[in-house]
Amino acid sequence: MNEQKGPRGDRWYLPLMSPNTKGPQFAWLDPTSIYINSAAFGDLLDDLTSELDGDGIDVVAGIDAMGFVLAAAIASRLNRGILPIRKAGKLCVETDTVTFTNYSRRTQELEMRIPAFDAGTRVLLVDQWVETGGTMDGAIRLVERQGGTVAGLVAIAIEDNEKTAALRSTYPCVSAVLPGTSWQMQCNRQKLDSFASYACERTFPTAGRTSS
Repeated sequence: MNEQKGPRGDRWYLPLMSPNTKGPQFAWLDPTSIYINSAAFGDLLDDLTSELDGDGIDVVAGIDAMGFVLAAAIASRLNRGILPIRKAGKLCVETDTVTFTNYSRRTQELEMRIPAFDAGTRVLLVDQWVETGGTMDGAIRLVERQGGTVAGLVAIAIEDNEKTAALRSTYPCVSAVLPGTSWQMQCNRQKLDSFASYACERTFPTAGRTSS
């Protein structure tokens, strides 16, 4: 098994993610505990942006809702603007809408403002997690229907399956969980080894400090 590589080879922040405690209608884990810890969030962003070529990206698009967090932070690091891709019914301007099936097999709609950018604009798509690829596929269709070029896909993790394999073969993909590592195998089985010893207190910011 390959070891995790990158600026922080152990991806020390991944065990901060918490397991689902509310049932199968929810995602199987919650990465947001990384975001509240400034050291963890900073290192996550370092790892993701170290693999991105800002010169090949014109705008960063975040997918509703938690993709907004990563997209905004990455856009700031790259000195690029951010384009929100929303769930249907949220925007007060003209929109293009697509239907997709999400990780829970529910049919939903995504929408993007019209116009969002000039034809040929290179758009980096960011979401928190890619499980089945349905949501990301919807966002790709919205970008390409307006003449944009998908510059790449970014997430904390991209699980391995037939649909995500098609995404990897078509677009540059960047994730904190690298393919071929033990972390990738744990994500694929949708159960992290760290769940056995998970303690939410490990993620808490300390009063009066800016990092853990």
